Amino acid sequence: MQMTQDYYKVLGIAPNATVNELKNAYRRLAFQYHPDRNQSDTTANRKMEDINEAYATLSDPVKRRKYDTPLGYRTTSPKFNTGAKVKIISRSSPYNDHIGVVDKPPFNDSFRFWYMVKLESGDLAAINQFAEEELSEVE
Repeated sequence: MQMTQDYYKVLGIAPNATVNELKNAYRRLAFQYHPDRNQSDTTANRKMEDINEAYATLSDPVKRRKYDTPLGYRTTSPKFNTGAKVKIISRSSPYNDHIGVVDKPPFNDSFRFWYMVKLESGDLAAINQFAEEELSEVE
């Protein structure tokens, strides 16, 4: 991946921006620089391409981690501790939108932290493994 510009500056957000902040910044800028709104402005078209490239990279958790690591934005400490309540945000998991509790201290490979999350449903309990980007804090 060639890093010619700072995607966070392109979108006008901080490196620790949440998914919602990222989405809102993208929508605001896309509305402002969309080619249909700026037909006579050739720089708006290039700006829109930069915005799309930045959003495509930062909105994908894996691409964002790859982008952040060389720039020093990646955190080296786990996001969640044992006992923390988390929400599953993995569309590929049958537990999407379920709330669970981090069961054990996380472990990491060279790329991300992994969490064992205990999920309870009625009288049944299950423990599944999730990557850090598949979890969010319970609000």
